[in-house]
Amino acid sequence: MRQIILDTETTGFDPAEGDRIVELGCVELIDRQFTGNNLHIYFNPDRDSSPGALEVHGLTTEFLSQFNRFEDEAARIFEYLKGTEIYIHNAAFDVKFLNAEFGRLGMPQIETVAAIHDTLAMAREQYPGKRNSLDMLCERLGVSNAHRTLHGALLDAELLAEVWLAMTRGQFGLVMEHRDQPSQREGQTEVIRFDASVLRVEVASETELAEHAAYLEALDQAAGGVSLWRKLTEPAPAA
Repeated sequence: MRQIILDTETTGFDPAEGDRIVELGCVELIDRQFTGNNLHIYFNPDRDSSPGALEVHGLTTEFLSQFNRFEDEAARIFEYLKGTEIYIHNAAFDVKFLNAEFGRLGMPQIETVAAIHDTLAMAREQYPGKRNSLDMLCERLGVSNAHRTLHGALLDAELLAEVWLAMTRGQFGLVMEHRDQPSQREGQTEVIRFDASVLRVEVASETELAEHAAYLEALDQAAGGVSLWRKLTEPAPAA
């Protein structure tokens, strides 16, 4: 499955008032693995950013004037996004702007050709009652954002990709399918024999072990102490 983690920067907060996208950042994953086939584009919006937006992203009118307009890149963007799962933090905002840009050109709405997922809604469900901004999620899940002094579409998409992987890691496990078996009858328990000796043992690398240790630290931080995983898998200290 192809996943796109997406973020935009804009001149303001409402495309109905003429605000435009000034930066698009997309990070591609296939089956939860980074591919490096990312998309990062600045746009000339033909207008100034509002003071509030400029304070967030720092992209001046003079800087943006050297780039193409959205309509010059729209077909390429649409083909890149079509048929994918798109993950966006506070998706309604970015989708509203993307649809406004595509709508000006008579192109389809993005949610008609791609599956849109809101990571903010996912975070609120997973961490109810807590602050779930991208910065707070980075802190909670052990994703370093020390280099994030201003918002940037590609930078924020890269951080969100790490956050999404951390948030959903427990949802994707080892699934063993059996085929050409009679369907299970209602009320019956199906027993499948499986010879574990045929599995190849892959030893974790030093990098993977370090990533695992960092993830456990994030679990401890989220649990406010020693996580259940450590309690169940690590021996208790000697008295």
